[in-house]
Amino acid sequence: MARYKKYSYEQGRLLAVHFDKQILPGTFEYTLNYLIDSAIDLSAFDGRFKNDETGAPAYDPRILLKIVLFAYSRGIISSRKIERCCRENIIFIALSADTRPHFTTIADFISSMGDEITSLFLEVLLICDEMNLIGKEMFSIDGCKMPSNASKEWSGTKKELKKKKLKMETAIRRILKKHKERDDTESDSDLISHEKQYIKTLRGNIKKIKEWLDNNDDKPGKTGRPVKSNITDNSSAKMKTSKGVIQGYDGVVTADSKHQVVVHAEAFGLAQEHDLLEPMVLDTKENFQKIGTEENVFEKTKLTADSGFQTENNMKMLSREKIDGYIADTLFRKRDPRFADAERYRARYKKERAQKEGRSGLFKTSDFTFDPDLRYCICPAGKRLYRNGGHTNLGGKEAVRFHGRKADCRECRIRSKCLRYPDRTECRTVAWLTGKSIGNQETFTQKMKQKIDSDRGRYLYNKRIGTVEPVFANIRHILGLDRFSLRGNKKVNVQWKLYCIVHNLLKIHRYGPSLA
Repeated sequence: MARYKKYSYEQGRLLAVHFDKQILPGTFEYTLNYLIDSAIDLSAFDGRFKNDETGAPAYDPRILLKIVLFAYSRGIISSRKIERCCRENIIFIALSADTRPHFTTIADFISSMGDEITSLFLEVLLICDEMNLIGKEMFSIDGCKMPSNASKEWSGTKKELKKKKLKMETAIRRILKKHKERDDTESDSDLISHEKQYIKTLRGNIKKIKEWLDNNDDKPGKTGRPVKSNITDNSSAKMKTSKGVIQGYDGVVTADSKHQVVVHAEAFGLAQEHDLLEPMVLDTKENFQKIGTEENVFEKTKLTADSGFQTENNMKMLSREKIDGYIADTLFRKRDPRFADAERYRARYKKERAQKEGRSGLFKTSDFTFDPDLRYCICPAGKRLYRNGGHTNLGGKEAVRFHGRKADCRECRIRSKCLRYPDRTECRTVAWLTGKSIGNQETFTQKMKQKIDSDRGRYLYNKRIGTVEPVFANIRHILGLDRFSLRGNKKVNVQWKLYCIVHNLLKIHRYGPSLA
């Protein structure tokens, strides 16, 4: 019968640990340790300390950076978990030289970074450029929308929040009235306890809303109308994603096509990306000027971006800056001959979805009766739609728009057959094409359409996905950043740039020369 050596997990052993022996050559922690100690200038962090003559000694920023960046590379975001790793994990113990910083020290170090994070990002970018990891043939700009540390339920304009507060106050009065009318001897004690706790929660929420309303104003939108604020994090925004509406930030990057190195990164609390192209372009150019490698990097470098950045002003900006850009529009795929049959399947999908949702057979423009002078039109229900636009540009064609009355559409018996989304659309609009073309002068958007529809344009634009999407795949799914844990645009921007720095450091570790 076989015999085996005895073992026990209950016993322990004292080990003599040499920190430098735990950081093995060829590992990411070795690259990280070497770069921070020998290659990256961290003098920007010295300005935050004034304890050269008096005061307690501070933790070295090099130590804190090593453990934070290494933790982020392992998907560890929580400062409490980072502190625990510095007590229990041998690699963290070695990187921190067993200094064991408290979690509040780690959290404050991350959240208090200002200009230091920009300086650190540029230092790493310079190393990438010196190692020839940046090809400067093509940059791609795109954004990744992620939830913030705030709930979308606490979003709204001041008017909407006042209404929410009023509803909570009404609920409290209703519960208290019910308590007075109820005989305590016949009441359920558990139910009463639950309702008292509910009242306490409502009063806390009312106080939270009231304090915000007393100290804040509505955020103005581009049109001057107020946009939704958020009580918890007012810098964040409600934004649509493929997984629904979230309260969050848009982490935008400019990535190089050679090794997907991030050459600029910024987090924005904006729902739309239309206004983000110009600041990203200008800041990318400024980054290379600051590291002293290129006066104008876009003289030779092409630029690609998806349809979220397509506006006439952005196309005009690219022309003004003399940037060879390839920006798709919303109908780019539809014009691609390779997707000629896609509309057939899309139409079938729309039809099946409409039948499933019970809104098949919607009325078309031909079902409306138009006045010969185009002053009004009559809908299938016999109601008038009034003219509210006589020379509307509809895809380069002149159109006359008609708008129904809210009172008529709200109570209409055939509303579900007239509106695609009757639950959220107030009234029907109809456009009558006059057959005339609008805008003989070629716009910058039209020039971009002609440029990107060419064979070379499609070839270059197709490189966009392989350039910028792997950055988001790495940060979200490999490094584990699925939501921003900090609040406020400044702090979120620090967290986003730290993750992009980790992404670039991993590129240095993989593609750069050996640091062993």
